Amino acid sequence: MNKLLEVIGNIYDIRENIECIKKVQMDSRKVEKGDIFFAINNGEKYIEEVLTKGASLVVTSNEKWKKNSKILVVENVIESMQIIAKEYRKNLETKIIGIIGSNGKTTVKDILYSIINSNYSSKKTEGNYNNHIGVPYSILQIEEKDKYGIIEMGMSNFGEIKVLCEIAGLDYSIITNIGDSHLEFMLNRKNVFLEKSVVKNYVENSHLLFFGDDFYLKSLSGISVGFNKENKHIISKYKLENNGSSFKLDEETYSTNLYGKHNCISSSLGIQMALMLGLSVSQVKKGLKNIKITPMRFEKIEKRGVTFINDSYNASPISMKYSLDTFSELKSDKDKIVILGDMEELGEETIRFHLDVIEHALEKNFFKVFLYGEKMEKALNKIKSKSNIVSFQDKSEIKEIVYREFNGKLILIKGSNFNQLWKIIE
Repeated sequence: MNKLLEVIGNIYDIRENIECIKKVQMDSRKVEKGDIFFAINNGEKYIEEVLTKGASLVVTSNEKWKKNSKILVVENVIESMQIIAKEYRKNLETKIIGIIGSNGKTTVKDILYSIINSNYSSKKTEGNYNNHIGVPYSILQIEEKDKYGIIEMGMSNFGEIKVLCEIAGLDYSIITNIGDSHLEFMLNRKNVFLEKSVVKNYVENSHLLFFGDDFYLKSLSGISVGFNKENKHIISKYKLENNGSSFKLDEETYSTNLYGKHNCISSSLGIQMALMLGLSVSQVKKGLKNIKITPMRFEKIEKRGVTFINDSYNASPISMKYSLDTFSELKSDKDKIVILGDMEELGEETIRFHLDVIEHALEKNFFKVFLYGEKMEKALNKIKSKSNIVSFQDKSEIKEIVYREFNGKLILIKGSNFNQLWKIIE
């Protein structure tokens, strides 16, 4: 990554004669010879370790390292990473696509990456590195050979999308939807829309793609995709199949290994963006053959005689209902059980949102509904009929019941990340 080394040298006085930078790391465990290490948060504890491993350069704010020629001491490590990433991006010919939205960002990112990377060298945001630290870190993973960079961009408060857009230097953008995430800070969906739609100031209308059935997004100027006939590109004939889903986008039929109508929408956004980038229909279909989704997104796991659908990475009212709908649609001769955990950052109406999700689950007539967390329990107290629904505050208790009583059953696990519901499977 000679270009990155050149950029850093233009911004800071690097005393050590560094021949090259192989990779950028924030995790000391992953550092190898020739890497640059940003000592963020607890990273300070591992500076000696990464130097022993052969790190080319360490960036820290700790003055005690000032005399070490392999260490760059800055006032703020995160701000330094942002400055370097912003300047590095200006020196790249790589086209950057930013993915924004309340739900489905990671799935759209994975789908688009699968399509593009099967045809061209590209990079994507790993995991959920989508904030003020993750976005610059993701930009710094891009190599000069990469034709495309697919960057996930998250937010929880006002002003954050502007910062991320300025770091990423977007060429294209996708907005998946406007939901109820982060209402604790954003108060209402309109504010969520105003913050997320800031991206329109950073890309041309013809490079802005969005889900046009969304109440707020349909007011944007750009390229719309959706089921409604008012959209520029129409999704139709969605069908859930044994090994995934099929659907039409405009006049072309596509198949994926992903289940559910929500993943049909995510796939359509990924497909349309790929077409906008100049890929052919045959190239798109090649990339759709084996999409690899980030773990814990409707992930099928067989364990000790129980079949789990692990969708426990995160949750919002919209994604909860999408997941329940898809789980209900799955063809199976096994009894279906759902385990639903608390959702976070929903503000004053949080119990109402939880109650709405519980009622949605009960409409599906699942064999059993298990709830986990204080918010779910408070919402359950407002329901009169509780014949097949039970609330828990201890995951180990749920786990014990699952493996003792539910052999041969199909179980959906869904909840916000902080619940750590995946531990029920372990």
